[in-house]
Amino acid sequence: MKYILFIGDGMADLPVEELGGKTPLEAADKPNIDALANSAEFGTAKTCPDGLAPGSDVAIMSIFGCDAAQYYFGRAPLEAADQGVTVPEGAMAFRCNMATVIDGKMKSHSAGGIDGASARTLIEDLCKDEVFSSAMKQYGVSVYPTDSYRHIAILNNSGLTSDSGELMLKAPHDNIGKPLPEILPQGGKAAPVLSKLIELSQTILSEHPINLDRQSRGLLPANCVWFWAQGTAANLPGFQARYGKTGAVISAVPLVRGIGRLQGLDVILVDGATGELETNYSGKASAAIDALKTRDFVAVHVEAPDECTHNFDLTGKIKAIENIDKLVIKPVLEALKGEAVRALILSDHYTLTKDGSHDATPVPYAIYDSSTPNIGTSVRFTEANAANGVYLPKGTSLMEHLFSK
Repeated sequence: MKYILFIGDGMADLPVEELGGKTPLEAADKPNIDALANSAEFGTAKTCPDGLAPGSDVAIMSIFGCDAAQYYFGRAPLEAADQGVTVPEGAMAFRCNMATVIDGKMKSHSAGGIDGASARTLIEDLCKDEVFSSAMKQYGVSVYPTDSYRHIAILNNSGLTSDSGELMLKAPHDNIGKPLPEILPQGGKAAPVLSKLIELSQTILSEHPINLDRQSRGLLPANCVWFWAQGTAANLPGFQARYGKTGAVISAVPLVRGIGRLQGLDVILVDGATGELETNYSGKASAAIDALKTRDFVAVHVEAPDECTHNFDLTGKIKAIENIDKLVIKPVLEALKGEAVRALILSDHYTLTKDGSHDATPVPYAIYDSSTPNIGTSVRFTEANAANGVYLPKGTSLMEHLFSK
């Protein structure tokens, strides 16, 4: 038996006025996903536990069977794990976004989806700047660049992290359009330090040639770094020890890869996988097919629906869902035709078109089994239809459902 997990990040949504009261899942042309719902366990799962902010960190941990109440110590350490960065005792890790600030307000959490090469050059040049570098050394901050807008920062200064429980950082994608004074770091000794670095970055990055060129071409500048998602060291239980399955993770997102690495899963990198609408869907499908030749399980994560929603691109969100259907799910299942296969497809959390935020509403899921005939009911994979099916109050049980018959 081969097992596949398909995660369409942020696919689930509430009804959208511009779609005549439909959700993007209802509006999208996705015949392959809908076909799964006719020969599957179909329902909803609570992937975002009560008491924790809804997001991919706690949701994807849940999907992989890890109880966030027990294992979650912040998002940044999970991403750091993907980069091979260890968070020392007494230190704190942060996500360090390349963001856009215009007229004193948060405009984009990702600088309009800036390309990886530009994002790396900008953060490296910022850290080499004499003023910024001096401030980093003074406060004990280190930055680890990645090939995307998502970098990692470590604050290794126990004098600034001793009251870490008081530190409040705002996720940039949840605060688009908000004035900076309302969303800058607050609480604890680290807040003024992080705020100063954010303000310094604006002064320095605004004049960088890459940003001047981006603006001349009508693109958003990456004129600010933004610290958020703080946390300490992370450890997760081994995947194979719990489920008896070998496996791999395919994703453009460090968070997802980090969760996989911490569980002992292989991480497969795909050229051209960006986490944006324009990503290498077919490359992910091919990598999944190859991975299953030597492993029992593969997880394929596509970030595009979530990113489009944060960018208020409704057309792009629908297109991303349709691309997942046609360019990922269809070729993978066609390649495995004739084999015993079980596949789980779901959204990790809701991402809302109305304001670009995440929501903890239980997500629709379907578990397809190749041995179960299509019952021909023409039930589509939508939020409303899934709500009439099975309800899993704990998203951590999804893996057990996938691996059970």
